[in-house]
Amino acid sequence: MKELTKAEEEVMQYVWKLKKAKVADIIEHMSSPKPAYNTVSTIIRILEQKGFVGYQKQGRGHVYFPKVAQAQYKDESMKKLINNYFEGSFSSMVSFFMKKNDLRLSDLEQIMKDLNKNKD
Repeated sequence: MKELTKAEEEVMQYVWKLKKAKVADIIEHMSSPKPAYNTVSTIIRILEQKGFVGYQKQGRGHVYFPKVAQAQYKDESMKKLINNYFEGSFSSMVSFFMKKNDLRLSDLEQIMKDLNKNKD
């Protein structure tokens, strides 16, 4: 899976949220200051080239939709983060975040309970 720039990922977040959207719809949901139409249109075309979005013609325009699920992108991003920064060790990543974010043991226990619920 190709990597997204910060701007591409921001636009992609709106595509995932809206499920189907024209460029104008995406811009409408963005916070101020809103980017120019041409900027978002260019980013959408790049996302299309990278295989993240598809489109359907609608009148003179296009309606865009995600071709890559948000969960799939999250999974790939997390794998890359763990491999690149924590030598593939999930426990090293958790340890890092516990130290940096002052997580309590009770927080970790709650995370483990949540994980165990999702296994069933």
